Amino acid sequence: MSRIAVIGAGITGVTTAYALARRGHHVTVLERHRYAAMETSFANGGQLSASNAEVWNSRATVFKGLRWMFTRSAPLLLNPRPSWHKYSWIGQFLCQIPNYRRNTIDTVRLAIAAREHLFSIAQREGIAFDHEQRGILHFYATRHEFEAATKVNTLLREGGLERRPVTPDEIRAIEPTLHGRFYGGFFTESDSTGDIHKFTQGLAQACERLGVELRYDAPVICVRQTTDEKIAVTAQCDALPETSTFDRLVVCAGVGSRALAAQVGDQVNVYPVKGYSITVHLDDAQSRAAAPWVSLLDDKAKIVTSRLGAERFRIAGTAELNGENRDIRADRIEPLVRWARSHFPGISTSRVVPWAGLRPMLPDMVPRVGRGRRRHVFYNTGHGHLGWTLSAATAEAVAQLVSDDAASGTCSMQAARGPG
Repeated sequence: MSRIAVIGAGITGVTTAYALARRGHHVTVLERHRYAAMETSFANGGQLSASNAEVWNSRATVFKGLRWMFTRSAPLLLNPRPSWHKYSWIGQFLCQIPNYRRNTIDTVRLAIAAREHLFSIAQREGIAFDHEQRGILHFYATRHEFEAATKVNTLLREGGLERRPVTPDEIRAIEPTLHGRFYGGFFTESDSTGDIHKFTQGLAQACERLGVELRYDAPVICVRQTTDEKIAVTAQCDALPETSTFDRLVVCAGVGSRALAAQVGDQVNVYPVKGYSITVHLDDAQSRAAAPWVSLLDDKAKIVTSRLGAERFRIAGTAELNGENRDIRADRIEPLVRWARSHFPGISTSRVVPWAGLRPMLPDMVPRVGRGRRRHVFYNTGHGHLGWTLSAATAEAVAQLVSDDAASGTCSMQAARGPG
């Protein structure tokens, strides 16, 4: 049985550990926090959204970003302060524009596959995570916005997603609590929402039942390959460095993946793109009745929503290129609150919990899933804004690669020994 280290206990790390454990490996997860799902997997928008699988490498996105650069409340904000990491990442991002169509279609297909894996995991392990299978509704205020979305919809349908256009009257019928003037929209019935934090913590408990060792409060400080082609991982445990040796390593460390990859000779150019969310607590009956159950996406404002049980309403959005900065800025939270009041005037915003997380994004917006340059080093990272949506499929993919590598190693050893 192969001994495998997984670095990171966010959604990608825990789904990877689970997929490996079900294949019979001995898995150790190393996580710097005291619990699973305490960073980007803590309070995201909640959408399991193949309908939001469009990558951002398009000229339209770049032009919008340039217009928004100096508007502090804009959906996309770039800190112009010089940084080699940031500007080299942006350069690579721009070079991926010719791959926009292919990457979008491939991401849609991956998201659809991931959906089935995640649902089966939740059912098999009995994980309750405020799952709502009511679809996702994209809405647009102008004809220009709707026509641009229609072009994107062509790619999504080519990737296999069933998504239908809806009229303003149909928008109101699908989600009666939504206020505003609309030109049209798109509705994806197969998409859903849920609480990523609850799911990841529930799956971490399932991993422990399968024999996975979860080491919390154990930030990894060094990774290296030993002379006998093992992987030595040094973590800070109880203020002292502790080194363990493994047969294989899977890096699922979110924005920390870039530094770890560099230690073993790989370039994994993950950049931390900050996103914000608010959780509106629906403490009174009027607020609960005025909040939507159908998940929404306002494409112009780049805001998504999800209903997390009867008493919580999650609103998330914005993208901020500002390095590894986790500060919660009032001027980035205020537009989310204002949006809630505008579209759902019956909701009380007297108790709103703000949050900020760093999305680990690669320049091509496609996760890195596969082998590194060093033998027995693998990656499952860089999922960006779709970690919750894609994780169950990428975990299966990397677990199969690791298993194939372990099997080939066993066959090689047996061949070396010869008969008898």
